[in-house]
Amino acid sequence: MASTNPGADPEPTNTAETTGRAGSLRLGVQLVTRFADYRKLLFTRFAAQWGDGIFQAGLGGAVLFNPEREADPAAVAAGLAVLLLPYSIIGPFAGTLLDRWDRRRVLLVANLLRALLIVAVSAALATGADGAPLFVGALIVMAVSRFAGAGLSAALPHVVPREHLVEANAVATTLGAVVTAIGAGSAIALRSVFGAGDVGSAMVTTFGAVGALGAAAVVLTFARGALGPDRLEHGTARQTILAVAGGLWQGARAAASRPTVAASFLALIAHRAAFGITTLVGLLLMRHVFVDAGLFRAGLPGVGQLIGAAAVGVLIAAVATPRLVARFGTARAVRGALLLAAATQLAAAALLSLPAMVLAAFLVGGAGQVVKLCTDAHVQQDVDDTTRGRVFALYDTVFNAAYVLAIAAAATVVPGNGDAPWLIGLAAAVYLLGLVAHLSVHPHRSPARASVDGATP
Repeated sequence: MASTNPGADPEPTNTAETTGRAGSLRLGVQLVTRFADYRKLLFTRFAAQWGDGIFQAGLGGAVLFNPEREADPAAVAAGLAVLLLPYSIIGPFAGTLLDRWDRRRVLLVANLLRALLIVAVSAALATGADGAPLFVGALIVMAVSRFAGAGLSAALPHVVPREHLVEANAVATTLGAVVTAIGAGSAIALRSVFGAGDVGSAMVTTFGAVGALGAAAVVLTFARGALGPDRLEHGTARQTILAVAGGLWQGARAAASRPTVAASFLALIAHRAAFGITTLVGLLLMRHVFVDAGLFRAGLPGVGQLIGAAAVGVLIAAVATPRLVARFGTARAVRGALLLAAATQLAAAALLSLPAMVLAAFLVGGAGQVVKLCTDAHVQQDVDDTTRGRVFALYDTVFNAAYVLAIAAAATVVPGNGDAPWLIGLAAAVYLLGLVAHLSVHPHRSPARASVDGATP
């Protein structure tokens, strides 16, 4: 567990040795059987993320593929922004509060509140609500969801030994992403049962509340204080407000003081921005341009195939990342992932076909997960527990702000049918910019210290 002394240097963790001893998923499974609180934290995450997947896919289908509604690039961009803007809006507040309040209580209240809000948004959708009312409701749901997500990430070092954070995080984030994809697939399946109109979409999104309630039920099994923080701070309302207001700045200072964390953040921002551009173009192509081709489907089923391909890429990345880190170090693993993603985007732009987009989703999903796993590990290992919640909140804020801004910018220039291969090529250029930024910021360590990352960067 990280030191509770603010400003203290965490004890270096030999990532290569840790990941090389047993592979991430294999050791992760062992951690699940050995540590009951880690197992319960996983169940909490999985239930919540399954519900998130249903809610996001249900709402996305209602906005983009609902025959009762017309969707142009601006509407698609607005819907995607609403689902992810909370990462930026609540970031400065979530981290500070998660470092001051019992995270068990926060997770319980957040999941119960999220269930109620999902039901409210579903009711509004059934009545034909559109535009601002619908988007504001969805915005609040996702804001609460992100608050809970930041709490789960900050709590992880309290349920597994510090030397196994890489493996534990690989299992949590990777399988969590897969569970989210399963939730999205469940929404698509439920849509075929309840219909594609407003009422059917409302019925689908309501199922997201089941995941939130399941997560709350699991949280109740934790002992008080089991999820941290190490030291609860009880202050006046004014002191709390001041601490919240300074949360983003404090998280930024903590991240900037660790070059490994700062470089990883820049690489992840590039990934999210490029991914945002490709997401908008891909959704429009699925609706307006692509047609079924053999095993590949267009429309909402095609979106499901894209999500599934990306989920498989994420799962394979979880297996491959520890071996890549052990052999090349985190720096080279991140840079290789950025290069792979850039090459994939260039190929997708040149081919601009349904099979090429599915393959691109698989490769980019895997590459992005490599970057994310390395970033998560650096934050959990290199940042002190007293500020880790704020850094994770900053984490959510900056790379999802990049995603939303990239979508918004692309929406202003993309054709209505999404036929813009040059935008996918631009996404490749963004990955290369991320590579340059990582090379510039990541510390060049001497051979004596290179073993922390497993290889000389």
